[in-house]
Amino acid sequence: MVSGRVTGDRVIRTVLAAEAEAVAALHARARATYYPDGIPDDGTDWLATWRGAIARPDGHVLCVVEQGRIVGLASFRTPDGAPADTVKLFQFHVDPGHWRTGVGTALHAACVEEWRADGRRTAVLDVHVDNRRAQAFYGRQGWVPDPENPLAEGDHHLFLRYAVAGEHRRE
Repeated sequence: MVSGRVTGDRVIRTVLAAEAEAVAALHARARATYYPDGIPDDGTDWLATWRGAIARPDGHVLCVVEQGRIVGLASFRTPDGAPADTVKLFQFHVDPGHWRTGVGTALHAACVEEWRADGRRTAVLDVHVDNRRAQAFYGRQGWVPDPENPLAEGDHHLFLRYAVAGEHRRE
């Protein structure tokens, strides 16, 4: 597990339970950027959802901290029913004030490092079809459309796949 990776003035580490409110707030700021009419209220209690993700023994929530503030976060685990060597990136957000500063790239690299260490060979995610900025970011990192989940008419999310290259080990 990534317990404290320092890159310059950044620390990438596991999120602490006490940080759930800061994580939920960053999540809301980031999501608001690709919903021009505001984030739809689907009844999700995002603070409770983040608390659950942080507490999951089979999941990982990493954050990027700069100057004592969380500026990026990623949540991933093996999805229910998936092969053990597959991981799903459920959430990946960078505070909009820190876009194009290398936070996302550093966080993605930390995720890939963890996936390799955990013996993952494939990563999957879904991204909102209107979130072109995120789609471009994932493309630069090597993500490609998932051939097993092609975009269908009316879909709100595009499904992407990433081949986790390199040496794999299981602990």
